[in-house]
Amino acid sequence: MMRLHVGRSSFLMATSLGLLVAAACNRSPDKAEASNEAATSAEPALKPSSDPLLIQARELFKPIPINAPELPGNPASAAKVALGKMLYFDPRLSVTHSISCASCHNLGLGGADNSPTSAGFHGERGGRNSPTVFNAVFNFAQFWDGRAKDLEEQAGGPLVNPVEMASPKQHVAEQLAALPRYHDAFALAFPGDPNPVSLANAQKAIAVFEATLITPNAPFDRYLRGDITALDASQKAGLSLFMDKGCTACHAGVNLGGSMYAKFGLVAAPDVKYRPVADKGRSAITGNAADEYFFKVPTLRNIALTAPYYHTGSEQDLAKVVDVMAKVQLGQNLTKIETDQLVAFLNALTGDQPRIEAPQLPASDAKSPPPDK
Repeated sequence: MMRLHVGRSSFLMATSLGLLVAAACNRSPDKAEASNEAATSAEPALKPSSDPLLIQARELFKPIPINAPELPGNPASAAKVALGKMLYFDPRLSVTHSISCASCHNLGLGGADNSPTSAGFHGERGGRNSPTVFNAVFNFAQFWDGRAKDLEEQAGGPLVNPVEMASPKQHVAEQLAALPRYHDAFALAFPGDPNPVSLANAQKAIAVFEATLITPNAPFDRYLRGDITALDASQKAGLSLFMDKGCTACHAGVNLGGSMYAKFGLVAAPDVKYRPVADKGRSAITGNAADEYFFKVPTLRNIALTAPYYHTGSEQDLAKVVDVMAKVQLGQNLTKIETDQLVAFLNALTGDQPRIEAPQLPASDAKSPPPDK
């Protein structure tokens, strides 16, 4: 999994890197950052500042908003968010009734599961590390290879994936329809829909809930809003390096990533434990050989909480990741001081973690479809 891109120290090299990356990456506009229509508090304004480092940072980054963004074509409501939360935690959406969305995207573990790859149907392991669900709403596409265009489409993938939750589509619909409390919850969430209990509506509700899983108020966010004391000297040095070395060619915007595809191994091929030869990334979706080893650039938000790293989940040490990415993306070696400063900056990207109370789920009864044994 690509977690970090670091660049050359000189302006000339950083400029060259920008040109190289621009040629190798497919960009897409950032997601809309409009406040949720149900939000009750205004976004804090950016305080005026003459600090040169802050001025430079504001040209490249945006703070995580404190209100969940609205999903195009899928407006939020309290009833829809509540339904999405139940579905997110309900293991009965899996064919064995043992795996939920929260199994691989644990809200107490940075929105991931701290495992190289996640256990799915009958313990079978998936092929890639589970990305964090936190701030995923700001990604321009979902999954490492971008095969889902948004959270709504992504929510349906694991449900029917034979290695993950392995539920036939009819099982999901039957399971939900058999539980009266779910019928009432779907009716409230989708008023006017004559058949509210459906897989499509379940995906919409899960997506709306996941859009609330944002992590504002990281030290870096407070710094961007004008509190120049929010970062310490080492973190500011790391921020300066992050910008001057060209890391922002891939990791910029509100999510410091998630807005483009990039080749993992732009300058040199990584070790096969980090980039297995058989996993061709984006090209498996597009069928285009030019997309081999391209992956969606991941967010760096909360990266200190989401080890292990890379799409293979093959590296536990964030400092090692920084060094490896410097070599394979830029062809250079960092000093230990530079590595430490960059890691210090990355630690400043940990925001307020969502505090979610596990919901009471509808009870199964004699009429409920049994799990697959």
